[in-house]
Amino acid sequence: MTICRQPSIRYWQRHGVEKTILVQASNSLEETRWLLELAEQNSFIAGVVGWVDLSADGVDDQLDEFTAHPRFKGVRHLVESEPQDDWLIQPMVLRNLRKLARRGVTYDLLVHPRHLEYAAIVADSCPDLRLVVDHMAKPPIARSDIDDWSRGLRELAARPNVWCKVSGLVTEADWAGWRVEDLQPYVDLGPGSFGPERLMFGSDWPVCLLAAEYDQVFEAGRKLLDDLNEGDRGRIFSRNALEFYRVQDEMVTA
Repeated sequence: MTICRQPSIRYWQRHGVEKTILVQASNSLEETRWLLELAEQNSFIAGVVGWVDLSADGVDDQLDEFTAHPRFKGVRHLVESEPQDDWLIQPMVLRNLRKLARRGVTYDLLVHPRHLEYAAIVADSCPDLRLVVDHMAKPPIARSDIDDWSRGLRELAARPNVWCKVSGLVTEADWAGWRVEDLQPYVDLGPGSFGPERLMFGSDWPVCLLAAEYDQVFEAGRKLLDDLNEGDRGRIFSRNALEFYRVQDEMVTA
């Protein structure tokens, strides 16, 4: 089972981070139970985005189990690993996504640019479901390719129930030689498309370690969003995650 670990608290403290949202790394009920156990044992975990089988009839029982836990906030599926690009719009998956909406559970979209057209169909088919695009849909930064990705993300951003995480970008760039300037054109699309009200920062730890340390990712995020005013940066680094994941009165970074 793939395990998603948390960075040492000392890294967070250097940047004023007090809480985090823990996001699944495996399509596994066992991992979700384990993540919820970690949340019970560690007060700095403000919420868990886990996994349920959206392609199965038994999703209600799984949701009954997990939503009983107050720190269960959302669901994610590794769509990027599915052989069918249109996995998200299978009839059973759409039916189960609507069940998330009825329970107030969010959905994290782990997708690539080729999936954006299907993510838009999900947003239209499930207008009451709060969606967030992880890692800005993994733009092909290393190839300096922006046109098709930006077009698809802008179209998705037109749906008011879709948010976006500024996260996971260093691993889409040149791992050994990335610079903040390489990421800037991609990040600049975020405020103009989603507005500062629907963006949130994410560290993508520990996957980011393939290309950068936690401190480097956090500082890059600060620099990339430096042109925004203090209030907007506060939303992206804290308040938007509080609202999206329905965490009350806590500072959160996803």
